[in-house]
Amino acid sequence: MTDALARISARRPWWTIAIWALLVAVALVVAGRLLAGATTTELSLTTEVEATRASTLLEERLRGPEPVTEIIVVQSDELSVDDPAFRGKVESLFSEVVALGPEIVRSGRHYYEGNDDALVSADRRTTILPLILAGDLEQATGDVVEVVKLVEEANTGDGFRVLVGGTASIAHESNELAERDLERGERFGVPIALAVLLVLFGAVVAALVPLALAIVSIVIALSVVALAGQVLELIFFITLMVTMIGLAVGIDYSLIIISRFREEMERGLDSIGAAERAGATAGRTVLFSGLTVVVALLGMLIVPASFFQSIGLGAIIVVLVALAATLTLLPAVLGLLGHNVNRLSLPVARRAAGDGARRDGFWDAMTRVVVRFPLVGIVAVGAPMLAAAYFYLEIDTGLNGVDVFPEGAQTREAFLVLEEEFSFGLVSPAEIVIDGEIGSPEVERAIAALGEAIEGDSRFTLLRPEQLLSPAELAGLRLLGYQVLPSGLVVNPPGDLALLSVAPPGESSARPAVDAVEDLRESYIPAAFDGVPAEVVVGGRTALTADIFEVVDTYTPVVFAFVLGVSFLILMLVFRSVVIPIKAILMNLLSVGAAYGLLVLVFQKGEGLFVFQHAEAIDAWIPLFLFSILFGLSMDYHVFLLSRIRERYDETGDNAAAVAYGLRSTASLITGAALIMVVVFGAFASGDTIINQQVGFGLAVAILLDATLVRSVLVPASMEVLGRRNWYLPSWLNWLPDLRIEPAGDQSG
Repeated sequence: MTDALARISARRPWWTIAIWALLVAVALVVAGRLLAGATTTELSLTTEVEATRASTLLEERLRGPEPVTEIIVVQSDELSVDDPAFRGKVESLFSEVVALGPEIVRSGRHYYEGNDDALVSADRRTTILPLILAGDLEQATGDVVEVVKLVEEANTGDGFRVLVGGTASIAHESNELAERDLERGERFGVPIALAVLLVLFGAVVAALVPLALAIVSIVIALSVVALAGQVLELIFFITLMVTMIGLAVGIDYSLIIISRFREEMERGLDSIGAAERAGATAGRTVLFSGLTVVVALLGMLIVPASFFQSIGLGAIIVVLVALAATLTLLPAVLGLLGHNVNRLSLPVARRAAGDGARRDGFWDAMTRVVVRFPLVGIVAVGAPMLAAAYFYLEIDTGLNGVDVFPEGAQTREAFLVLEEEFSFGLVSPAEIVIDGEIGSPEVERAIAALGEAIEGDSRFTLLRPEQLLSPAELAGLRLLGYQVLPSGLVVNPPGDLALLSVAPPGESSARPAVDAVEDLRESYIPAAFDGVPAEVVVGGRTALTADIFEVVDTYTPVVFAFVLGVSFLILMLVFRSVVIPIKAILMNLLSVGAAYGLLVLVFQKGEGLFVFQHAEAIDAWIPLFLFSILFGLSMDYHVFLLSRIRERYDETGDNAAAVAYGLRSTASLITGAALIMVVVFGAFASGDTIINQQVGFGLAVAILLDATLVRSVLVPASMEVLGRRNWYLPSWLNWLPDLRIEPAGDQSG
C-alpha cells in the first residue's frame, strides 16, 4: 500500500499538493471558528460514580445545576473592615461587579450588607465577596474575564490587595497558562529542532520539509479536534497534546523517509523513482510504526475519564494525519524537489542518514564494543536504569491544582489568602447528599451524629448556607418551601433530600482533601448511618477527584494488559519469534520505569532541580499516559532496528553479523530522530505549569534513554547473547503469516 501511495503521489505531485493545500485552508477556517469553544477544563467521567450520583440528585431534586462560585478577596495591611475607606473600596467594587448584569453575575454578597463575620478574617483586615456566576462552567469560564478585569483595575496599589479565585477564574487562568506554555514550546522547540535537522541533513531545504509537514499535520489535526469537540467533551489539554506529538512524529516520520529518499537518489534513481522506493521501504516502516503508536494509544480510550480519552484521541488524530501526510504529501514534494532537496547545503554539518553499513566512525566503533562485550553492556546500562526505576516505588500521585500555579498567578494568590484566612472549601465544598425521609427520627439522629463527627475533625469546616448564598437567594429558597436549618442542612420541599456542605482542607484536588473526603465516605458516614433507611453520597470537585483516582487504579491494569498484549502479538507476527516481543516488552518497561523514577527524583524529591517546580505529587494520569505514549513511540525505533537485523539474518543466517549490521545502519538515524523528539518534548517541559513540566520531562527523558541506551546498547547486546534463540518460534505457530516490514529481498540501506 505504501509503495502505491508514494507512486501515485510522486507522479501527480501538483494534484496531491493542491488537495493538501485545500485541506489546510479548510482546517484553518474550521479551527479558527470552532476550536476555542470545543474544549473544557471540567474533568468528567463517562461512567457513573458516587460524585456524579450526588450531582444528579442535587440537580433533579434540590437546587438544579451546580452553581459556579467565585470569591473576590479584598485585603489591607493597615486598615480593617471597620474603616470607612475599606468599606468604600468594597462597596465600590461590588457595585461594579453587580453592574455586569445577571447574565454574568447571578448574585453576590459582601460584609456590609448584613455584617456577617463569616465574610471577615480573624484580624479583620481581609474580607471576601462571594459571587455566583450565571450559567454552567463553560459559560462562566468565558464570562469571568469581565470580573477578572474589574479586579485587576481595583488592584491599583492604593493600599488594598484585590484578588479573585474560583472555579471559573482558575479554569480561565489555566487556559491562559497552557496557551503561554504552548507558545513557549513552539518558540523554543521549533528553532532547536530545525538546528538538529540541519546537522542531520546538512542542507536547509531538507531540514525545512519535515517542519512544514509537521505544521500541516498539526493544523489539520486541530481542525478535526474542533469538529469532534462539538459532540464530545474534550479537555483543553488536547490542543497542547496535538501540537507536542504532532511536532515530534511529523518530523520523525519525515526524517526517515527523506533519509531513504536521499540514499536512493545517490544510488542513481531519478526523483520519482527515489520517492517511490522510499515509500515502498521506509514508508512501510513509518506506517507500521505509526499504527503501533495508534494501537498503544487506544489503551487510553479504555479509561472512562474525559481527560484520558481527550489526550488519547488528540494524539491518535495527529499521528494518523501525520502518517497520511508522510505517505502522500511528502513523496509528492520530494518528487518535485529531486536533487534540490540538498540545496543550501552546510558543509560543516554532519549527515546522519545514509551512512548505512559503513565500517568507520563512531557507530561502527560502538557496534564493535557492544558485540564484543555484550554482558558488560547489559550490566553497565541495565543496572543504572533499574536503579532509577526503583524510585517509582516511592511515587505519590494526585492532581496538582491551583496551589502549584506559577508564582504571581492571581488565582494562586487568591487560594493562598483564602486558605490562610478562611477556607478554600468555600469555592469548592464537598457536598454530602442524604436521600431519605429527612424528618424521621432515625435520619435526624444520623445527621446529628455525622455533624458531630465532622466538627470533631479539624480538617473539616461545616459551611452554613449563608456563607454560600446571598440573603435574597436564601429568602427565595424559604419561599419555595426549602428548609434552611441552623446546622447548615438544606432540605428540599418534599423533605426527602438534604444537602450538607463541608469545606475540605487545602486545594480541592490535592491528596489531603481527597483523603479527607474518602474518610467521610468510608468512616464517618457509614458509622453515622449504619442501619438507617437513607442513601448518603458525597459529591463536589474533591469527591470527583477521588473517584477519578479510583477509576485510574481500576483501569491501569486493563490498559497495561491491552497494550502489552497487542504489542506482543504484532511483534510476533512481524518477526516470527516469541523471544523478540518478550524482550521488547521488558526493555520498553525498563525505559518507562526509569522515566517514572526520574520523575519522582526531579519533581517529588527535588527542590527546584533543573529549574523544575517541586511537587508533592505526580499527577495521577501521567504514569498511565506516559506508558501509552512511550510504548508506542519506542516501538518506532525498535521495529526500525529489528527489521534491519532480521533482514540480514534471513539473508546470512549469521546472528552476530546481522546484529552488527542492524546497529551500524540504523543507530545514527534512530539517535537523530529521537533527538528531535527530545528537543520538542524538552521545549514544552520548559513551561511554567507543572503539568507541562512533568509531561514534557517524562517524555523527553524516556525517549532519550530508549533511543540511546536501550536501542543502541541493550537490544543489540541481548541479541548477541541469545544468538539464534532470538528467532525462536514454536513449531505449532508456524502457520502465522509473515508480516515483515521491509519488502522481501531488500537489503539496501
